[in-house]
Formats: sequence, C-alpha cells, structure tokens
Amino acid sequence: MTSDAASFLRHIAACNTARLPGPRTPFRFAAQPAGQAPAGWVAPELVPELTRRGVALRDGVLELDQPARLEELGDDLASAGLYRSHHELFDVAPTSDTPTSGTPAIARIDRGALPLFGLIAHGVHMNGLVRRPDGWHLWIGRRAMDKRLDPGKLDHLVAGGIPAGHTAGQALAKEAAEEASIPDALIRRAVPVAEIRYAMERPEGLRRDVLHCYDLELPPDFVPIPSDGEVEFFTLIPLQEACRMVRDGDAFKFNVNLVLLDLFLRHGLIDLAGDLGQRIRAGLSGRDNPAFA
Repeated sequence: MTSDAASFLRHIAACNTARLPGPRTPFRFAAQPAGQAPAGWVAPELVPELTRRGVALRDGVLELDQPARLEELGDDLASAGLYRSHHELFDVAPTSDTPTSGTPAIARIDRGALPLFGLIAHGVHMNGLVRRPDGWHLWIGRRAMDKRLDPGKLDHLVAGGIPAGHTAGQALAKEAAEEASIPDALIRRAVPVAEIRYAMERPEGLRRDVLHCYDLELPPDFVPIPSDGEVEFFTLIPLQEACRMVRDGDAFKFNVNLVLLDLFLRHGLIDLAGDLGQRIRAGLSGRDNPAFA
C-alpha cells in the first residue's frame, strides 16, 4: 500500500471501528417484520436500565413492545443522567434506507440517545464550492470551541442532523440558513451527490450514521456569515489544499473526511478507476458493512 493510500484509507477505518455484535445486545421493536435485522445494539451496562423500565429481554434480544414508548424511554434515561439530552427529536427507522426508499420512521427519540441504543441516524453534509480561474475552491468552517462534539475542528460549510419530520432537503435548507446565512433561493441549487454510511464506537456510544451529501456551486462574491454560534468563522481554500489536509492530517471533524474523500473522487483528485479509488468508494458506501445489514 502506498503512503497516499494508507493516509486516505485511515479515515474510513477510523469511522468504522464498530464490530457487531461484540458485547452488545440486539434491540428490536415488536413491530419489526420477522427476520429483519435489529434496529439497534445496546451496551451491556444499559441492558438492566432498559429491562428495569419495561423493555423485554427474550432469548438475548431486547424488544420494545410499543415503538411510541421510545421517546418517553429516552427522556427517562436522560433524567437519570445516562446521557445529555439535545432537546431535539430524530426519526428512528429499523434500516438505513430513507423514508423516500419506502422505509418510514417507526419511532422518535432525542438525538442524544441514538448512539446509546446504537440506532441509525441520518444527517446532511454540503460541499460549498466556488469555481475560480485557478481551479475549484471549498468553503470550510471552524467549529466553535463550546461544541459538544469535536470542538475547534474544521467542518463543512453546512452540516447537521435531520430532525424528526424533515426530509434531507428540508434539513439542509434549515442548517444552511442557521449556520451560514445562505438564502433559500441559493440553497435550492444544491445537488444530491452521495450517501455515506459508517459505524463507529464513540464516547457517546455506537454511531451508525447515514450522511446525505450535497454539492452547491456558490457565486464567487458570496460570503457565508456564521449566524447561530456553532461556527467561529468560514474560510475559502483551494480544493487541492483540502485534499492535502485530509491526506496529511486530522484537522477536519471525523466524518467530514469521508464526505471530502467522495468529493475528491468525483473531481479527479483521487483516481476513481484505480485500486485506491475503488477501495474508497466501497468503504464510503457502507453497503457491505454488517452494521447496516
């Protein structure tokens, strides 16, 4: 393996540290079809907390009889100090498919509890691109130092979770206005380009995430303005420089590296037809990852 290959592939490996089932207990909803994979995976220390609150443990599988109880269950766990609530509900589906793929949400829970249960979460990431005479440039942001997750790391122009009841496009428009003051007329030009999946162990629990990725070509005179305090500042850098930063370091938030690898493939900075490009593409899709079976 060349040094470049190892440098790029390490980001995919770093975001796919989950090995299931491991010590985790499968979590299912009683409403799931027989034979469908578990909706989540629960760490050993949480199992007695759930059974104490009425979640059945049958043949080594936790099963929630009524999906509507999940929201209340999450609130109760937050009150008990088992996680910090975000006070924002996310839809829960038993598979990584989106509602537009025919898999509707089965329940809702605070976004902070998703990794506690190992439930699949959906988010949006957008590459803000500017075409200049010397090539493509990319808008990036510096995460605020008081962010709960990865403070001070570099981030996309727009990124965030998909709240309950929102489509990916609606969440993108919401985050674009809140994070970078991008007007609705401009964000409507964003183009969906990829879905990325990864499953990783984090201090907050098991993250099984699906990222809905977009590109938006911005006018050269557009300057994003932080508006919600989550970003310290934005800066415009050459796309080649972003590629070097991903290859040589860890300045970007962990999952931003994955979205940028997809961007580099599509812009020819990494040869898609070569062995490295094919390995990156397979690693980003997550379709062969047992965590999304």
